[in-house]
Amino acid sequence: MKIAILDDYQNVALGLADWDSLGAEIEVFTSPIDDADELVRRLAGAEVVVAMRERTRFPAEVLARLVDLKLLVSTGRRNAAIDLAAARQHDIMVCGTGYLSYPTAEHTWALILAAARNLATELPAMAEGGWQTTVGTGLHGKTLGLLGLGRLGSRVAAVGQAFGMDTIAWSQNLTSERAAEHGVTAVSKEELLSRSDVVSIHLVLSDRTRGLIGAAELGAMKPGAMLVNTSRGPIVDETALLAALRSGEIGCAALDVYDTEPLPADHPLRALPNAVLTPHLGYVTREVYEIFYRDAVEDIAAHQAGDPIRVMT
Repeated sequence: MKIAILDDYQNVALGLADWDSLGAEIEVFTSPIDDADELVRRLAGAEVVVAMRERTRFPAEVLARLVDLKLLVSTGRRNAAIDLAAARQHDIMVCGTGYLSYPTAEHTWALILAAARNLATELPAMAEGGWQTTVGTGLHGKTLGLLGLGRLGSRVAAVGQAFGMDTIAWSQNLTSERAAEHGVTAVSKEELLSRSDVVSIHLVLSDRTRGLIGAAELGAMKPGAMLVNTSRGPIVDETALLAALRSGEIGCAALDVYDTEPLPADHPLRALPNAVLTPHLGYVTREVYEIFYRDAVEDIAAHQAGDPIRVMT
């Protein structure tokens, strides 16, 4: 059996699980494969593919050409980059793994604090001998607006409350009672945008949320407000965001996710002084990776034994 492990950017997969127990030929890919033809060529002969989150797309036309593929393991519980209907059509089983949500909530606060205290400027300035080159912003008494109050949004809310922030939230199905369970006030989307000093996105990407934050929504935010996105890039209209940042319509954006990942080296977001950017690090912790790869090995072994687990198709 040949196994391909995709998008192991840090080259850590083989050290985080007992792959030897599978008795398989394993090939690890540490760089992204963006071209569909190249992906099909490099995966030829692989009966099992392990995909890291949504880093590599598996649309119907790619799955149809992976004639040797029997099992596709996706790290995490869902993967919008895999056409599950096409996988079923071509008798490719798709299985998932466990996941931890708290690292993304932690990273949300890393971004908020980095933006509030201008760390993208101050850290390199310190390395070059500088000292106190900017004036930061405190969070106590400010308003944190959460677009989504599920597992992630509620964790982020709790930290905001510990900082002394007023926490408000909106989502299409959020009730006042549900929000109150977390000490949060449910408001309309319009009120959230107009009141919040920090707007943080914690929604699943879907047809309902794609482009949810566009030019009108950015224009409704407070001047000087911060937009934080650790969910999915396309929830925010990238063109509108670039315009709002360039004009100073909003204060800054703190982003971990993008329309195109990896973010191209010449992408205009990289050149903006009021954009704090990280390379989709929300889930990139040792604890999460250990679960991903341990469960991937379990999925493969169970499939070999004819008793598959964590099936997504």
